[in-house]
Amino acid sequence: MTVLCCACGTGYDDTLGPPTQCQICEDARQFVPSTGQQWLPLTTLNATHQNKWQWHLPGLLSLQTEPAFAINQRAFILQTPQGNILWDCLANLDRATLELVHAMGGLHAIAISHPHYYTTMQAWAAAFSAPIYVHADDSQWIMQESDWIRRWQGDYLDLLPGIQLLRLGGHFAGGSVLHWTQHGGVLLSGDIIQVAPGADRVSFMWSYPNMLPLSARAVERLMARLETVQFTQLYGAFEAREITAQAQQRVRHSAATYLRCLD
Repeated sequence: MTVLCCACGTGYDDTLGPPTQCQICEDARQFVPSTGQQWLPLTTLNATHQNKWQWHLPGLLSLQTEPAFAINQRAFILQTPQGNILWDCLANLDRATLELVHAMGGLHAIAISHPHYYTTMQAWAAAFSAPIYVHADDSQWIMQESDWIRRWQGDYLDLLPGIQLLRLGGHFAGGSVLHWTQHGGVLLSGDIIQVAPGADRVSFMWSYPNMLPLSARAVERLMARLETVQFTQLYGAFEAREITAQAQQRVRHSAATYLRCLD
């Protein structure tokens, strides 16, 4: 049976007994709550929570778990004639979500920005017979192996025509974003690029909860890689954190401000 870390949503196999700690949360980029590590059976989450859906663009919808659980990120589904892509992952794969995704045509692939959103990717992959693409540089954070996991390498990976993964690094060595050429260029950034509350700026951190910034050099490398693609919209990991016009210019301006603050 799978049990979930209540702080980050990562799934662990408790066949040999419950885990004593969550390796993801013990890392300085996450945290163990002051009340201590707590665990929840995946079956309990499925029974007590549900996923809400929201359309953002033709072919792009998000899903997010209610009530809020763990980090409370949202995931996205890109619909294309060649197949659907799940971007990032939620721990909750309840019956309604399972049936809705199957009705939409299932999943061609799953791609995840970084280890904080691995959650129950293995269960999603098995349910939809979909390979999971995670960057090889983050392999140490895979807590349950699966035959569906594909460790990709390098800085670019084409998933489907017009859909590409781009490794930016930063928050994690393998930290990646998804670029979609439709609608003038769309970037799904997780929190590799974090959209600020005003939805007109972004920032970059090594650890968000512990407020540890990225170095100037890391941000410069990230921005150099990002210049290889064009985009007008950017959708972040959290609800209402999206820039729907002039996104690339706003990211450039935010990076320049960030670098000035570090100088």
